[in-house]
Amino acid sequence: MSNTGSTEDRLAIRELLEHYADAVNQRDAAAWGATWAEDSEWNLPVVPGMESIKGKANILAAWVESMKLFPFVHMVCTPGQIRVEGDRATLRSYTAEVAVMQNGEEIRPRGQYNDELVKINGEWLFRRRAFQSLHGE
Repeated sequence: MSNTGSTEDRLAIRELLEHYADAVNQRDAAAWGATWAEDSEWNLPVVPGMESIKGKANILAAWVESMKLFPFVHMVCTPGQIRVEGDRATLRSYTAEVAVMQNGEEIRPRGQYNDELVKINGEWLFRRRAFQSLHGE
């Protein structure tokens, strides 16, 4: 197995990923925003205009706007690899989503996130999330 770090840290990182997906499914901007570090970066090369967004406030604003495009979204995230080194970590995770667009079209993207995390005041947060589409829209 290629995971590293304490069980406690790895569990906390898994829970961060779960909170992220739950916030998407609940459309809870405050909870979703709480998963990000202040100096974070979000890379979504598959979404025009969202190739690289820097700063928690900008990321949250972009997410709120993008969620307006989808009356329904359901996201499931699965961790693949967690590597912890002190107060920094990397996470590779996979997403399976179902979303309904404003025109009623349903999309089912599958993707991979390559993440950098930071532990601040005992709490793991996303420092950088980089999305890669694996299949679908």
